Amino acid sequence: MAEQSDQSDAVLDALGRFDGALASVDVDAAVAAVEGLLDDGVDPATVLVDVISSAQRIVGDRWQRGEWTVAEEHAATAVAVSATEAVARYARRVPATRGRVVVACAEREWHALPAMIVGTALRGAGWEVTLLGASTPPLRLSQYLQDLGPDATAVSCSVLGALPTTRRFIEASTSAGIPVVVGGSAFGVDGRRATALGATAWAASARDAVAVVAELPTVVPEAAPLPGPAVGEQAALELIHHRLFTGLRERWALAAQVVTTEQLPLDSVAAVAVDVVNQALHAVWSALLTGDPTTLSETAAWTAALLFARGVEPGLVDELGRLLAADLRDFPLARDLVDRHWTDGALTAGRP
Repeated sequence: MAEQSDQSDAVLDALGRFDGALASVDVDAAVAAVEGLLDDGVDPATVLVDVISSAQRIVGDRWQRGEWTVAEEHAATAVAVSATEAVARYARRVPATRGRVVVACAEREWHALPAMIVGTALRGAGWEVTLLGASTPPLRLSQYLQDLGPDATAVSCSVLGALPTTRRFIEASTSAGIPVVVGGSAFGVDGRRATALGATAWAASARDAVAVVAELPTVVPEAAPLPGPAVGEQAALELIHHRLFTGLRERWALAAQVVTTEQLPLDSVAAVAVDVVNQALHAVWSALLTGDPTTLSETAAWTAALLFARGVEPGLVDELGRLLAADLRDFPLARDLVDRHWTDGALTAGRP
């Protein structure tokens, strides 16, 4: 017990130093923090999850609160990538004796670091890993599955807009009989969305992914079809996404707020407006495909917090919901979801 406590203290201390290294964009200090733990015998998965991933969540929270710019966030992520590469060098010392896993980001998913972390954790557990990188096209994944014949596929998805292509990955993998485990913030806090999309399993973290992959069946059946009406509406909305996005952005009152808000940089609020409108539309896609309306309420709550942190009236989230519902008048399933669940998120956002 004392040894476990000492290791926990060491991990917490390393997290503090690693967070400081991200803030100062100090690659050497970040790498030293993780390599020190590894040299002391800490498991690579622990370093990846409890230091690197934990620090990345802190970075994301700082951006959401308006404390960091997008540039600062990207610089910190680049440092975290270097630290993950250092862990990967240790992980490759473990003999690969357990089979092969293809690790990919769904198409439209440009956050490559989470997949890199998962792949490194699996490599440290003795799996041979093929990492395909950011925004992998489904056809490319299919080709790799045919060429490599892996034991499993692991798909990372952090943004709601990539859930439709994650479904295509699931179809590609399971149609070849290959089990597929999914994870990432787009799946929420449990496995409901993963199950709805037909994944074999869901993992909450890289550490969990190691345990889950070890228990996957050898062969799986093809994923069952999703409900036809919901799939049809989602596909149609995807086709007209640009028109819907443009219309919402032009009519949402946040455009006027950008002009009249002098205490904030103009591009900061404008960038948030783009993020918010896209996220709102993607939340509709996700609710249709997964049958989980919390994608809408969570997006509304996220939007309210985001706007408040930048000095913008969070009540504008209600207006966005009304405009969104009006634009979905030709899509009855989507409109009903927005009507019933968007306001829930706005009301429970816990506005300060």
